[in-house]
Formats: sequence, structure tokens, C-alpha cells
Amino acid sequence: MKPHFHKVPIASRTSFSIRHDKDSGFGTVWHYHPELELHYLIKGAGVRFIGDNISNFSDGELILLGENLPHTWRVEEGTSNTAVEVIIIHFLPNCLGSELLLLPEAYQIPKLYEKARRGLLIKGKAKEGIIPLMKAAVNAQNLDRLIALLSILKILAEASDLETIASAHAFYKSNDSETLRLNKIYAYTLSNYRNDISLQDVASIANLGITSFCRYFKLMTKKTYNDFLVEIRISQACRFLIEDKLATEVICFECGFNNVSNFYRHFKKVTDMTPLEYKRKYLYKTAPELI
Repeated sequence: MKPHFHKVPIASRTSFSIRHDKDSGFGTVWHYHPELELHYLIKGAGVRFIGDNISNFSDGELILLGENLPHTWRVEEGTSNTAVEVIIIHFLPNCLGSELLLLPEAYQIPKLYEKARRGLLIKGKAKEGIIPLMKAAVNAQNLDRLIALLSILKILAEASDLETIASAHAFYKSNDSETLRLNKIYAYTLSNYRNDISLQDVASIANLGITSFCRYFKLMTKKTYNDFLVEIRISQACRFLIEDKLATEVICFECGFNNVSNFYRHFKKVTDMTPLEYKRKYLYKTAPELI
């Protein structure tokens, strides 16, 4: 999918950007930028799109996005912006000086930047070490600000608790009309995934005929619209399973599937697990004493 270029605002007399947003929520435009992005979600829930990956997000998630990796976050339907709180650091690879990356002692940093091109979900001790540094960096000044970023990069470069998010696809250019069209398709799908969505319905949103739409969507996203819709529905089903409030059969229909066997088949294909296996895996991670 071709994303929209975003110019990250960086204040004068600073080498990188850091902000703590408590009430602005997320932008909904599929975009990319040359800066790396370290994204700590303090509060919020919804669906995130990173490269070719579609997944749920929730409180406490910490992610590093590499250069020009397209992404967007969308909060749950009916969620107000005040329910979202994030700390975000944007920095160019050479923001601390190109010479730093050439130093023998810093050899791990370019390797980290290369891995981040696919997006990295940060877990475990690395996450525990980075979060307080990000919080401190929000109000840090002068050298303390630089030291905070260097300390974060050190933890990331040495971390083993990093999970790759997207596959190795790259998107760099777009135009306004494509951005608008693709975001209309995204918004329509997220608002209507519980219902039957025909190709005629979504093609009309994109102002295309059915054949042209199918060709266009496959060219832009490297997947069919039906595959995209199934991924959205399964991501919502995963959220319901984690909440553990509804029976699996009810979740099936809540997420837009017409029958249970079809739901199980698609769930297994997307997650490589059955719904019960997925639920047990999550519950074991959060409360092993209950298993």
C-alpha cells in the first residue's frame, strides 16, 4: 500500500523530537517518514497497521519503527481521544552525528537500524529499561536529552527481546489521491467489518469498478481485499478472545463471519492457532496460576 509522506516537526535547536500526547489520539493517515520512531503506548486500544502487518494494540506496547516504514494506528470505534496517551520519539539515523555510526564501539547501532526497517516489538527487560528513560527524556534538557537517547539506543542495540513485526516490503512514494482513496477503504472496512461487505460496496467507496478495484487493491497492498478483510476480522476476534467475556461462537458472528467452521478455518490460517489455543496462550502469559 502506498503511504503518504509525513514531515515530522522537529523544533529548532534540537536534534530529535519527543512528545507526550495525552489527548490528541492518533492520526488516521497511512504514512511514512525518514525518521525512526520509538512509540510507547501508555493508554489506548485498537488496530495498528505496520508495513504489511495488521495487529491489535493495547496499553503498554513499545515499538520501534525504522526509516520509511509505513504505519498508522486506529483507536477502537467509539473511543475518545482522551482515552489515548503516548510518548513518541522521532529521530534521524544520524541525528547524533554521522561519525557516531562509524565508531567501532557503536557497531551495534547500524545493525539495530537495519532490523528496525521491519518494525520491532520491544519486550521483557529491554522494555522495562526503556520506558523510564522515555519518561525522563520528555522534560530533559541539553546533554541530559542526548544521554537519554543514547541510553535508549544502547538498550535496544543489546536487546534480545525484540520481535519483528512486518515482512520485508518497502514503500516510499505516494500521491494525495491514492492516500485519500486508501484511507477511505481502511475507514470503511474498520467501520463495517461486522457486516457483509461486497466488492461492489467497497469498490464504490474507491470510485472504481469491481475489476479495477481488485486489480488496484492487489497492486497497492500485495494481497486481495478479501484477505485484508479477513485479517481485520481476525484481529478483532483476537481482542474478544483476550477479553474472555464472550463465547467463541458469539465472537464468530460479532466479527462478521457467517458460520463457525469458516471462522475456525480463517483463524487457524491467520494465527496458526485455534481460538482456544490462542486464548490459552494469552491467559498463560498474563495469569499462569489460572491455567
